Amino acid sequence: MDEMDVLREELEHYKAQKDKIRNIVGQIGGATSRQRDMTINITFLTVVLSAFMFDLLRHLMGWKIPLLPPMLLLEVAVLLVSLKIIWMIHKQSKVEHFHFWILNSIEFQMNMLSRRVANLDKAVRGENKTEEKV
Repeated sequence: MDEMDVLREELEHYKAQKDKIRNIVGQIGGATSRQRDMTINITFLTVVLSAFMFDLLRHLMGWKIPLLPPMLLLEVAVLLVSLKIIWMIHKQSKVEHFHFWILNSIEFQMNMLSRRVANLDKAVRGENKTEEKV
């Protein structure tokens, strides 16, 4: 096996690793989830701002709605903001898990390279000792 074959093999291994990482990134939140996240964010913002604005106008204009308690919309808006914070914490934990996975993978690769270098060093030192004996 010559040097070019070794380099081709390493390049194929690199491409396989890159495709594997792309698939995993897509599963935890790639381009498809960005559009969904944007829709959810706009929906939350619209509902919360509408509730605040409606309740503010109701108090300023003196509107009396018999079936709607005075602070209900504000409480619903606070509940929605709380749900949004919980959702953001959940998304962040997924990202942190992915970061941990990446760092763990890098550490594993570094340990393998370290072992390979140590084995090569032993092999080179063994060759040098046999040459000195001759």
